[in-house]
Amino acid sequence: MISGRILLGVALTLGLAGCGSLPRFRTLPCGGVDVGDGGGAPAIEVSASGERSTTIDVLTYNIEGLQWPARSGRGRDLAAIGRTLRDLRAAGTAPDVVLFQEVFSRAAVRGVVATGYPSLASGPSRTRRSVYSQDDRLPGRAKLAKGELGVRLMSSGLVIASRFAITGVARDPYSRRACAGFDCLSNKGVVLATLAVPGVPEGIDIANTHMNARKASKVAPARHRAAHRAQTRELEAFLAARRTLSRPMILGGDFNMRRSPARFDDFRLHHPFGLVHEYCQARAACAVSLSWDGDAPWLDTQDLQFFAQGTRVRIVPIAVRAMFDGAPGSPKLSDHDGLLVRYRLSWTGAAPAAGVCARIAELRGVGRPAAGQPDGPTRATTGDRSAPTG
Repeated sequence: MISGRILLGVALTLGLAGCGSLPRFRTLPCGGVDVGDGGGAPAIEVSASGERSTTIDVLTYNIEGLQWPARSGRGRDLAAIGRTLRDLRAAGTAPDVVLFQEVFSRAAVRGVVATGYPSLASGPSRTRRSVYSQDDRLPGRAKLAKGELGVRLMSSGLVIASRFAITGVARDPYSRRACAGFDCLSNKGVVLATLAVPGVPEGIDIANTHMNARKASKVAPARHRAAHRAQTRELEAFLAARRTLSRPMILGGDFNMRRSPARFDDFRLHHPFGLVHEYCQARAACAVSLSWDGDAPWLDTQDLQFFAQGTRVRIVPIAVRAMFDGAPGSPKLSDHDGLLVRYRLSWTGAAPAAGVCARIAELRGVGRPAAGQPDGPTRATTGDRSAPTG
């Protein structure tokens, strides 16, 4: 009889053959506006007190782009995701930024590219090594039959798509020991892109992550909880090293904390950012077009967005709704709904005459990340391979 491990190995090898490389890095020139987008440049409002503001829409969406044997028959829905966002872009009603997770298969990559967003930044590739080192071993023993092979067969599956220029990229996978079960087959991690929004005097840092699953990892709770804790700490170190405090930050993705108060409490201890669900539940000024039940609706979903203030530009969510949830005009095309948040960016005083691009160039001069590069040999100027400091 052929052992389960051999069958697993054969299945995974065949599945890997269908995995696609993440999209190549591309971007508009700094300060550019996509001429193919019906939305045009964002409007800047000026209040009576002289405060300036604008809005951006950010969607986080796990597109279920898994390859066989994990999934089959996903090509049609993944193509529909690409067409839907492309059509919304042409109408000027698409999100300004999309944080994609599970972009693993060739069909998933094609779907993301087909959206037509002019700026794309991908997360860690399959072979990218982490700068982090997890000293503590996870509880229990590694199980080859549960995917803990010691090698990654897939990339991180992360992509940030934007209609604004991407002026800097940092990316790192979680460390080899910061994973449990079948999650270890992909090189999960985080990617951070700095966006230049025309008229805003500072860049916007936007990070996208996908963290270790619970039941889907197929290992004991103590083991997958420990992996999630380790990733929480590595994400904390990454953001501490990569964020620019003068910029507002948005952190979104699939956090795999649904129905797990223990995971959520540990995460918030290390990431005391604003949580969109929590902020909007408590403030009538934030329009909520979602069905939220109970006192903690953030525990009813894997898909979340957090936000942090910048010292030069402030940020608050002002509206939140679902996309791709099966409602009229919003087809259900994945096992996740999309979470769309509208943020207001505000600041005092006019933008510098040379615009945000001059400000970003100034920060590069003091060692901040420069323009992103595709995975592979990374130039020292990108700043995304040095060890965390501070």
